[in-house]
Amino acid sequence: MNRSRLAPGAGIVTAPGGRPVLRTPEGEFLRVDTGRVGTAELIDRLTAGEGGRADSTELGRLVAAFEEAGHAVTAPVRPPLAGRTVHLLGDRVLTAPLSRYATAEGAEVRAATADDLAGLAGRRDTAVVWCLDSPVPAGLWDAADRLPARHTAWLRCHREGAHTWIEPLASAPGDVTAAHIRLRRLAATAAHHELAAYWAGHRTPDTGPHPTEASAALIAALLTADLIAWATGAPPRGAALPARRRLRRIDLRDLTVTEHPVLPVPEVAPLPAPTARVRT
Repeated sequence: MNRSRLAPGAGIVTAPGGRPVLRTPEGEFLRVDTGRVGTAELIDRLTAGEGGRADSTELGRLVAAFEEAGHAVTAPVRPPLAGRTVHLLGDRVLTAPLSRYATAEGAEVRAATADDLAGLAGRRDTAVVWCLDSPVPAGLWDAADRLPARHTAWLRCHREGAHTWIEPLASAPGDVTAAHIRLRRLAATAAHHELAAYWAGHRTPDTGPHPTEASAALIAALLTADLIAWATGAPPRGAALPARRRLRRIDLRDLTVTEHPVLPVPEVAPLPAPTARVRT
């Protein structure tokens, strides 16, 4: 018989006086009224796992209350990216650690090329992640920007000098695309002409700094967290902004991470056609 046990992250603490207290995965402490069930009996039941003798009526009710609240589970916990396919493009310094992390979380990871994007559109269990250790060349991400309109997830990062930018994950029509990010950043700076020239390639040769093992691991971990948010649909725990509305900047010199809220740019209605004046 497959029996429930404490959920991952949960535990029972024996407080002064011998009374059991549940510590939840979020760090809350909840007193447990065991009734006539002994603390040792409850702990043995919730940590034994498979097998064991049948529960008494009172112990069964207590365990059922743990299950109903989500503090005890029967089935093994699935990795958050199980059943999802992640296609990776870009520079290996970033895609290699991301591949390891996404695989560890249950994803099926595959290498992809820009020519593969059209065939991936419309796959709801699929994410495309493109990582660049450089600024984004003009037009490179135009085709990938069309993936969210067909419910395929689209996540990307790129480096500009000492900063790596992780753009919001887009997975549905109306989400923030790379084109939206460019428009928002141009609108937010007084040096919009200079920034546009930088993106267009009118700049001196790149001098880094390139991602180190530590900074690449940090970037890959943040990307993996966004993929988990997409796969589970769970609200962010402790994060001020959801993954679909969050632009992050990592300073490669000291690994500082800052978050910025961002919204999609609405379509602009065309100007009305001029009307001819009628002379009287």
